[in-house]
Amino acid sequence: MDELSNYLKEHAQGRLVSWQHQGEAARRYRITVAQAERTILEMGLLPARYQRNVGSLTAEGQLVLHRSRVAVIGCGGLGGYIVELLARVGIGTIVAVDPDVFEEHNLNRQLLSSIETLGMPKAAAAAQRVAAINPAVTVVPVQEAFATANAGDLIAGSSVAVDALDNVQDRLDLSDACNSHGVPLVHGAIAGWYGQVATQLPEQATLRHIYRSWGSGSGVERELGNPSFTPTAVASFQVAEVCKLLLGSGRLLAGRKLVIDLLHMDVDQFTIPV
Repeated sequence: MDELSNYLKEHAQGRLVSWQHQGEAARRYRITVAQAERTILEMGLLPARYQRNVGSLTAEGQLVLHRSRVAVIGCGGLGGYIVELLARVGIGTIVAVDPDVFEEHNLNRQLLSSIETLGMPKAAAAAQRVAAINPAVTVVPVQEAFATANAGDLIAGSSVAVDALDNVQDRLDLSDACNSHGVPLVHGAIAGWYGQVATQLPEQATLRHIYRSWGSGSGVERELGNPSFTPTAVASFQVAEVCKLLLGSGRLLAGRKLVIDLLHMDVDQFTIPV
């Protein structure tokens, strides 16, 4: 380990270690790229890819993100952007859960979809995408539908779970599972020009309150559709909430619901009983 540390110190430019030298350190000392990244951060250095995070995130905060595990339930419209943003900010482990494969109607809005990925499992595409942009991030692809029976396994060991589901019943089941396992949940939903975001801390009934009037059937997304820009916006709010939860910074959306209206460019918030 001393040799690894000396190598990294020798090749750092100021506090920054380039991707070239991070990768070479992994090869030379027979460790993973993720292990090399952790060593860099533990030394108080910074992988050069994160230099534009400085000012918003400290080196210590970057290490917290690297050590974190986040479960993303759904890898479609919202989930694809969420996985991408989590990987780029430096979350160490992402559990990407989705049972589906890409179809042509996904191409208008789902970041991970392309002509080449039609027919490909969405969870596998998430892993492939992250490997191409940040190999220091470990993606655990799970090609399974979220259900009460497997909920514990899917969110076990995660610091935060992110709701990128597309139906109300599954959202409520995820909410209950997160409470049962003491995992904070960042909720997001989209429909047409509109979206909402909220954070449920353990033992809160946030989603039960949000959907208290729901009886059965699909949500309004089926009626209003989803253009490309709505999931992008809502996913960004969700990932910001994830980072705040992990870093213990800022004011969370716990006890509040943010409603985003992109048609009229309004953002409103509503208090939710906790």
